[in-house]
Amino acid sequence: MITLDHVSKIFRSATGTIRAVDDVSLEISAGELCVLIGPSGSGKTTTMRMINRLEVPTSGRVIVNGRDIRLADPVRLRRTIGYVIQQVGLLPHLTVAENVALVPRLLGWPARKRRDRAEEMLHLVGLPPRDFAARYPRELSGGQQQRVAVARALAGDPPIVLMDEPFGALDPLTRKQLQQELRRIHAEVKKTIVFITHDVSEAFLLGDRIALMAEGRVVQYGPPLELLRQPATPFVTEFIGDDRGMLTLRHVRIAELVGPVRTVEAKRGLRIHGSCSILDALHRIAAARSDDDGLEICDDRECVIGYLRYTDLVRRLADVVIAEGEVGGYVDALPAR
Repeated sequence: MITLDHVSKIFRSATGTIRAVDDVSLEISAGELCVLIGPSGSGKTTTMRMINRLEVPTSGRVIVNGRDIRLADPVRLRRTIGYVIQQVGLLPHLTVAENVALVPRLLGWPARKRRDRAEEMLHLVGLPPRDFAARYPRELSGGQQQRVAVARALAGDPPIVLMDEPFGALDPLTRKQLQQELRRIHAEVKKTIVFITHDVSEAFLLGDRIALMAEGRVVQYGPPLELLRQPATPFVTEFIGDDRGMLTLRHVRIAELVGPVRTVEAKRGLRIHGSCSILDALHRIAAARSDDDGLEICDDRECVIGYLRYTDLVRRLADVVIAEGEVGGYVDALPAR
């Protein structure tokens, strides 16, 4: 869906030259949630802004859905890409419903279709239209305003949504709630999302793949488990910090542990959705107190995609987590087999 092909961005001024993005190449698949993370000044926002031509690359190409965006009208391009920022950016003189329907109006949708779409999107983000559609942004909490911003970004049915630290200004409880909501919404609408954050835990919770940036370059790009198990440089290890074991438990999905031990077996086990975190799976195992030999890993349609024996789960935990020396008694939750 999105390809950045050796993209660089140089800003020049009277005081000198800044290479904000330096030879970045990324491929982001359709339906994927890609997280850009890194310290301040690492080039995350500039990289994102080149995807919808808010910034023009100094060199390299940005390709969206197979087309070089240099050939696209920038206004039309931006109307097909949702955009959510930390400052929310709702128009204060428009109602919630009018804010959500803004892009459909610019796209020329008829009034009834705009109204129906606004109500659909408000339901999607957990804001019942009967309670919120006629309100103004000033009548909403920060978390509610950010939900409206997400609804507005999705209203025109764009294939791509860019999110630049959308939860950064929220309190921890609201932020956690919206993180969970975003995971639910992403699973439901299957949009390609590029998400910027400074928060390591947020990146591992949300990302299908993570691009860790520093000094305008991508230091490592891959699934969360790859960054945890196979850090490309000492900087990756240092940036993630000392809690890699607990990050693995909380944010790596159980489906990622199936890997090479995935088999097709007739034997039944405790059924776990593949998106479930390792920690949640361990809690489920402990609560079930069953005689099963392992886990059935299922997909969104409840189809079994693999079987993970408890013995294999222990081995994988040893590889991924226990070597960090941080999880101690969690393995005690597994039946002794």
